[in-house]
Amino acid sequence: MARTPSSDRPDRGRGGERGDRPNRGRGGAEQTPREREESEFVDKLVHINRVAKVVKGGRRFAFAALVVVGDAKGRVGCGSGKAREVPEAIRKATEQAKRNMIKIALREGRTLHHDAFGHFGAGRVILRAAPAGTGIIAGGPMRAVFETMGVQDVVAKCLGTSNPHNMIKATFDALINLASPRHVAAKRGKKVGEIIGRRDGAAAAAAAGA
Repeated sequence: MARTPSSDRPDRGRGGERGDRPNRGRGGAEQTPREREESEFVDKLVHINRVAKVVKGGRRFAFAALVVVGDAKGRVGCGSGKAREVPEAIRKATEQAKRNMIKIALREGRTLHHDAFGHFGAGRVILRAAPAGTGIIAGGPMRAVFETMGVQDVVAKCLGTSNPHNMIKATFDALINLASPRHVAAKRGKKVGEIIGRRDGAAAAAAAGA
């Protein structure tokens, strides 16, 4: 006697419906907090240096990458990595940059609070706050730092060396020395309005004298 399939037995064939089975594919998977955080970062490759080592069988090449990473909201970091292949060197530099990120307070979310000076080795940089519409007036590695950090208006000048490593580190030295009006007010025991009013008054006096 032939067995008849039960009516309440689910159809497991290819043509049958899957029912309420969860979608286990990549398209249906949600991003983890770590993946979501990494997707917010913007990275820029600043410089790649190729080094050749002469061995018995010929020349052996290695690559060193310099990368700047930021979230376009005031956080930025730099890192360098070395490897036999370019992608691996960039990956190492990116991971190091994410570990070395710093938070910089921006004025109105677009420029610096005040002028700053930084130096590292033979590299010296000058950073100046700029009015709206100025744009990023900076060259080479310094532009990558401001773009990834989210700065929209700034005037920067590099004095001395043109080595990208020294320029980047001198720029970070200047950024670390920046202080927001809130930080200065808390340090001096005053109100934020007093600090901002004095700064605006000094700027107006300088403009009138010019």
